[in-house]
Amino acid sequence: MTEEDKKFMQRAIDLAKEGMNANAGGPFGAVVVKNGVIVGEGYNKVTSTNDPTAHAEVTAIRNACKALGTFQLDDCIIYTSCEPCPMCLGAIYWARPKMVYFGCNREDAADIGFDDQFIYDELERELDDRKIKIVRLMRKEALSAFETWAEKGDRTEY
Repeated sequence: MTEEDKKFMQRAIDLAKEGMNANAGGPFGAVVVKNGVIVGEGYNKVTSTNDPTAHAEVTAIRNACKALGTFQLDDCIIYTSCEPCPMCLGAIYWARPKMVYFGCNREDAADIGFDDQFIYDELERELDDRKIKIVRLMRKEALSAFETWAEKGDRTEY
């Protein structure tokens, strides 16, 4: 870890405090860095925006993608004040940065009331055993969109 890494992690931690003090949401902050420059940053805005997806990492990814004009964060590094939750981890993998640094871990988050273990547990369960009922409906009709995508010659792969 370099002094530059520490600087960017400190910015993520500062954002966590900034968002928390603004009553925007929980104490989480994140920055996206490319070639030594912050290209996106954010803090948790779940409660202030009534958006359960407005976690710090997702907000930072959205801002970085907008700034870079792309949907992938090739050659970027994400610094986040806490280990990403399952949703943020999914967003990170879709964004494809080259690396992620995190401060607190999931146990630290659970200690202050942010426990994502139930989501990890749910992913291991069969659909019929999950707490939220998930039912397959109209597969044949839904497949028509996939078939059209497979035949679409001008699609953008990702």
